[in-house]
Amino acid sequence: MKNNLNLYYDEEGDFLEIHIGNYGKGTFKNLGNGIFERIDENNNITGIAVMGFKKRINGSKKLKLPVSMQFFEA
Repeated sequence: MKNNLNLYYDEEGDFLEIHIGNYGKGTFKNLGNGIFERIDENNNITGIAVMGFKKRINGSKKLKLPVSMQFFEA
């Protein structure tokens, strides 16, 4: 089964979330500097969240985050 990559941006809170598949129960692990991993009930990383997203890009079209992601088929 292939999962979709989903993006959610809250402009008022300046919060970006990127997650794979359906959004279910889980928690966020703070990686520091306003970056969070989303972890599901099976302890799999299913996404990332960025606080202060618009402030970080500051008009740039490129953004580097201090996380690495690997995509694979389940």
